[in-house]
Amino acid sequence: MRFRQSAQDQQWQVGRSRFDGNHRFDPALPTHGQVHQHDINATHAHKVKRAAPIGRFCDIKIPMVGEELSQTRRHDGVVVNHGNPDHGASLSPASSYFAYQDSHMHMLTHPLTTVKRNALTVLMLFFASIAVLWITETSNQRAVALAEKLSAIAENRHHLDGLIKGVLDAESGQRGFLLTGREAFLTPYNVALKNIEIALVHMDTAYVHESHSSELLKKLHALIETKLSELAITVQMGKEGKRQAGRDLTLSGIGQEYMDAIRVTGAQLLDIETRRLDASQNEMTDMLQSSRLSVALLTVVSLLLMVLNMKRNQAFKTQQELHHRAMQAEQGRLQCEVARRTQELVELNNHLQTAREDERHRIARDLHDELGALLSTAKLDVARIKSRLGRTTPEASERLNHLVETLNAGIAMKRRIIEDLSPSTLSNLGLVATLEILGREFSKSTGIPVHCTLQPVQLKPLAELVVYRLVQEATTNIAKYAQARNVWLSLETNDNGIEVTVRDDGIGFDTTQTGSKAYGLLGMRFRVEAEAGNLELTSTLGQGTVVRARLPQFHRAPE
Repeated sequence: MRFRQSAQDQQWQVGRSRFDGNHRFDPALPTHGQVHQHDINATHAHKVKRAAPIGRFCDIKIPMVGEELSQTRRHDGVVVNHGNPDHGASLSPASSYFAYQDSHMHMLTHPLTTVKRNALTVLMLFFASIAVLWITETSNQRAVALAEKLSAIAENRHHLDGLIKGVLDAESGQRGFLLTGREAFLTPYNVALKNIEIALVHMDTAYVHESHSSELLKKLHALIETKLSELAITVQMGKEGKRQAGRDLTLSGIGQEYMDAIRVTGAQLLDIETRRLDASQNEMTDMLQSSRLSVALLTVVSLLLMVLNMKRNQAFKTQQELHHRAMQAEQGRLQCEVARRTQELVELNNHLQTAREDERHRIARDLHDELGALLSTAKLDVARIKSRLGRTTPEASERLNHLVETLNAGIAMKRRIIEDLSPSTLSNLGLVATLEILGREFSKSTGIPVHCTLQPVQLKPLAELVVYRLVQEATTNIAKYAQARNVWLSLETNDNGIEVTVRDDGIGFDTTQTGSKAYGLLGMRFRVEAEAGNLELTSTLGQGTVVRARLPQFHRAPE
């Protein structure tokens, strides 16, 4: 068989060889329209069968970036462009490939700006996020400091109030003791003294770094010490039985002056704490206001950046969609090309199988007619010579007998070769008898018993030949590789059609690693699929192999 290279493939090769680095064809090349018209003529000249359905199936036109929509028409499965003459006809595989490369390079250069802009947007969002974190953290630190300050102010006020209250409680306990003389009134007096001591220690610590408050606190210290000394003297006089003298000292008004001074000084310190509290509250208000303004400003900036980013994403999405459509167009073209080439390979395989069987049949016929006639003539000549010689020359008779045996062996070999090439029993005796003969000959030549379960089935002649070749190939593989002890051959009819199975109990093999041994299996599969059937191969190491084929049943038309 001779195959001609299509003009389309020639143009593809020329385009590849004369393509420059700028993704453009050499001006010396013919235009796309000229080459494509040549392809159409070449297609008519070859008259390829079953090519038109594939062309009709692939009649899909997806516009690419920058491509004009133009009128199209189909010419024997080939789409021809009638749009812009500068574009020429619909692109051949070479021109469409390079046109796709041009559009692809255009789309690859355009995203660089998009990437830079996206990087700028991301950088701005990053800085905005840093600013938000900084403001939040600063506000948090200021809030913590203000909270601590407010807590200190509240505690100072509490201790100032406690200090004044402690002096009053001490004075009340002292007067109760002097009036009644009962020791029970000294308990609140002693508790007040302890509370006053604790409050003074805290106030000393709180005002150690404040000069004005520290001066007032020293004055308060002196006043309280003087007051407490006066109270201690009167209490001591009461304990010594001089309560009247203690009452007289108390009624003299000396302690009242100190008490008023203590109240005034305490009020001054409370006023200082109140001013500090107001200042802290104002600072808290200002901080919250500035935080709100900062967050609002950052929110506006973030929204603007989000809008810009959404626009960039939309533009990028649109660009991706254009790129995807271009890829779909190229993928569709490649799929059509793959489908067309696959269909051509299937048709070529079917043609080769048919040609192989025809050649086998021709060789078998020639062997039967010509070689058979020669061997039969030679056998007859030997018989005549033998009859003429008679018993006069025993040595010659022995030689003639050996020659007859050799001729008989040659005739038997000729018959076996003819049956292997084109089984005559298939058309004369039917499929079941042919498979039984094949099984007996296999068992006789290999010593492996074949257990046959064969039922008469209805198949087309070509399908019967496929079943015979399938069983023949399977038994050949068993003899070469399986190391089997038994072989089971079955032919039956079920709901799925006709099923033929060849099973052995040999060593099996890994179906995922067949290597060069897979060509016979592929031949089986192609033969079965050519007759609208399917082949199933199951094998496990150490457990044998099962080859099962299913073919549609053939219903003969009533005569």
